[in-house]
Amino acid sequence: MQLFNKLSSKENEELIDAEKSKRIILSFYKYAKIGNPELFRDHLYFNLNNLKVLGRIYIASEGINAQISVLENNFSLFKSFLNSISFLKNNRLNIAVEHYNKSFLKLKVKIRKKIVSDGLNDKKFEVTNAGERLGAEDFNNLLLDSDSLCIDMRNHYESEVGHFTRAITPDVDTFRDSLSFVEKKLSKFKKNKKIIMYCTGGIRCEKASAYFKYKGFKNVFQLEGGIIEYYNQVKEKGIENMFLGKNFVFDERRAERISADIISICHQCGKSCDKHVNCANEACHLLFIQCDSCNHNMNNCCSDNCKEIINFSIEDQKKLRRGKHNSNKIFKKGRSKILKFKQNLSKT
Repeated sequence: MQLFNKLSSKENEELIDAEKSKRIILSFYKYAKIGNPELFRDHLYFNLNNLKVLGRIYIASEGINAQISVLENNFSLFKSFLNSISFLKNNRLNIAVEHYNKSFLKLKVKIRKKIVSDGLNDKKFEVTNAGERLGAEDFNNLLLDSDSLCIDMRNHYESEVGHFTRAITPDVDTFRDSLSFVEKKLSKFKKNKKIIMYCTGGIRCEKASAYFKYKGFKNVFQLEGGIIEYYNQVKEKGIENMFLGKNFVFDERRAERISADIISICHQCGKSCDKHVNCANEACHLLFIQCDSCNHNMNNCCSDNCKEIINFSIEDQKKLRRGKHNSNKIFKKGRSKILKFKQNLSKT
């Protein structure tokens, strides 16, 4: 039984091009006790691969976290399969705001220690004891409440291109850092303020709200379904959209447009821009914000050095990366010293 993808990205792209059905991008998660993650992983891969599902799925003993694309023609079969799994029956699916057939090229189902890395000792608190869930309208009302504090539980490069009006946007690199920020900076408000949190699809706030209730925060709320579900409700119900800019996503789309506002700048020249790109140098791939003008002048690169390297063959570019620990620079997303305008702005 084949339990992993054997095709190259190029071969997968060709298969996607040949498909006659559009793809629906969606995400879902569920905190649940999974006794045998390995067996569950195999069951998922076999069935989802048969349905031609693509994307990333993380499984841990604490639950499941999935970002995937499903053929429109197979969507009913996909939902029926999920409903056949007891703890996923009628589970909420966050349907993406924008769709792109090549958002994912492969199906990857991986086992992790946690479905979201948080650094917490979950044995100390009840993960399912989450904060009160809010729909879009109630979230808007609390957002305007003077007794509320709204916290963006995402990372700096996510909130840089889009966030809710009045939101506190921690300048952090990881979800773990976000938790520390709230605990250290907002603990004085734990009894007299309403703490409302949001993230992309809800999974981070699910864990965070339970943790902060355990830490003594009295009035904890979370945006149900995150930014994705919020915008779907805004469109469906005609509710005022209080999100500014783009919603960053972790696939080839990189972002979904939520409002026309552009709240960020090109990291190379400072021009108003909210388009994330990856450096074209295979030995770099740094994620940063680049305007069309800089993209043209720099050949889709983050630095003059990378601009020279892309003239090498792809094989030689990859050789330059071997043995080097670039992950930290790449993970810092937009903090690299080579992004001079961005760095100078941070110092002012």
